[in-house]
Amino acid sequence: MPIEVTRDVVEAMQHAAAAAHPREACGILTGEGARITGFVETRNVHPTPETHFEIDPQALIDAHRDAREGGPQVLGYFHSHPEGAAEPSKTDIAMAAQDGMVWAIATSREIRLFRAGEGGFEWLCTHALEG
Repeated sequence: MPIEVTRDVVEAMQHAAAAAHPREACGILTGEGARITGFVETRNVHPTPETHFEIDPQALIDAHRDAREGGPQVLGYFHSHPEGAAEPSKTDIAMAAQDGMVWAIATSREIRLFRAGEGGFEWLCTHALEG
């Protein structure tokens, strides 16, 4: 299924990645169906945020609670690769639940979206960044 991401979400992810550099930024993607309309920037609570990310567990709990109460659904996750490519790393592949969630990975030049499934990560789309 194709995925759609609003311009505001792409810009918010780009800003989060730039602001966190040289650490990895992270966040939660929200929306309905195949349309990502929201981005919740979260703290990266991993002990080595320069090379890894871990979304603040309380932010995940809050996002899922909001969804259960009628808010936007949690559709996926975002993180940046400050010095790497906008593709899943070996760590990303090992840590991903094969649950169909969207993963957005940003560099300074692009944001790529993937779906985490039983066969690994499936590329969905790429957003080239200006600047």
